[in-house]
Amino acid sequence: MASINPNKAGLAVGALYGAWHLTWSLLVALGLAQPLIDFLFWIHFIKPVYVIEPFESLRAVILIVVTSGIGYLIGVVFALVWNRLHR
Repeated sequence: MASINPNKAGLAVGALYGAWHLTWSLLVALGLAQPLIDFLFWIHFIKPVYVIEPFESLRAVILIVVTSGIGYLIGVVFALVWNRLHR
C-alpha cells in the first residue's frame, strides 16, 4: 500500500478546514449565517439559542488561520499514523 506524504495531507486538510471557515465568514459578512444556523437547528428539532455576532474582518482572519493550522496538523498526524500502520 502506498504511503501518504504528511506535508501534502496536511496541506489538503488545512485547505479544507480553511475553505470551510472562509465560507462561514462570508456567510456572516453577507448576513446569511443567522438564517442558516436557525434553519439547521430547526430541521434537527433544536430551538435556536445562538445569535451570530456582527462580522469583524480581523476575527475572520484569525478563525481561518487557526482552523487551517489545526487542519494541517490533523492531516500530518493522520498521514504519519497511516504510514506507520501500513508498513
